[in-house]
Amino acid sequence: MTRSVRNAGRDLVCEAGDGVELAVRDHGGAGTAVLLLHGAGRTLMDWERVAPLLAAGHRVLAMDLRGHGRSGDGAVPWTFEVAVEDVRAVLTACGTPRAVVVGHSLGGMVAVRCLEALADAVPAAVNLDGHGMGRPEQYVGLDPEWVRERLAEARQFAEEAGGRPFEAAALAGVIGYQTGMADELGIPTDVMEAGVRRSLAEAGDGRLFLRPGRQQARELQEAMAGIDLFGRYRNVSRPLLIARALRPHPPVPGVPSWFDDLMAAYTEGLRRDLAELARTHPYVTVAGVDATHAMVLERPAEIAELVATFAAGAVNGYAGDGA
Repeated sequence: MTRSVRNAGRDLVCEAGDGVELAVRDHGGAGTAVLLLHGAGRTLMDWERVAPLLAAGHRVLAMDLRGHGRSGDGAVPWTFEVAVEDVRAVLTACGTPRAVVVGHSLGGMVAVRCLEALADAVPAAVNLDGHGMGRPEQYVGLDPEWVRERLAEARQFAEEAGGRPFEAAALAGVIGYQTGMADELGIPTDVMEAGVRRSLAEAGDGRLFLRPGRQQARELQEAMAGIDLFGRYRNVSRPLLIARALRPHPPVPGVPSWFDDLMAAYTEGLRRDLAELARTHPYVTVAGVDATHAMVLERPAEIAELVATFAAGAVNGYAGDGA
């Protein structure tokens, strides 16, 4: 059973099947419902500039994924199956039995799983640059065994960085780094700072960390490493839009020197494989966005238009097929 409790204004708390509280923001609107999912280490604040634009023609909800923002952690490991059930709980609690699920990065991967698992509730889905790390053969021009070794290193780096505690006095520096990156990408710094503050949690010894915590970060990495997205893409039977960032993300401090070359090879592999997927699969649409991986924050108007146009055509076509 699920329930929702209105806290203040548009903020809701929905209870998942295992009792975990899931934070939801209701952006209002009318029309086809859209549920927005953020990426790993992010929060529903990422959608603050996109959601009002979508609400002009849609009922819009955004949620903090389990282990993120103001949603609970739960006792079970973080898996895509659990995330899908959380989506089901939110849709039920908010009185939206059918919704297009739109996700960025990790959220896009969850959206794909929702399209598979929630046939009655999700008529279409959008994956905004949620590609994970893929398979070694997708890294064009690189030896697959070398790629496999580098991917293991990259995963370890991500796991160690996740939920790392820091002294409360260092918070200003953490926010300064994030807002500096936002400024470089043309993103309003107040939006980035609000997301950081929503992710803050106490480590229990006076220190702080950015959610998800260490354990959840490891579970997320394991889940993403274990999913075969292209295998799932080939099996979808309802409309799916996959967006790909066309610009590389600015360098990340502390990553190994080989990382940029690795990502360049993967980008080329994704371009090749997504083009072939769009050419051969009747339910898959692929679009390029002139932005970095932070496309939701960088190009809110473009993302809102992309989602709204796709949702209108996909839902109308799906209903017209009598499915």
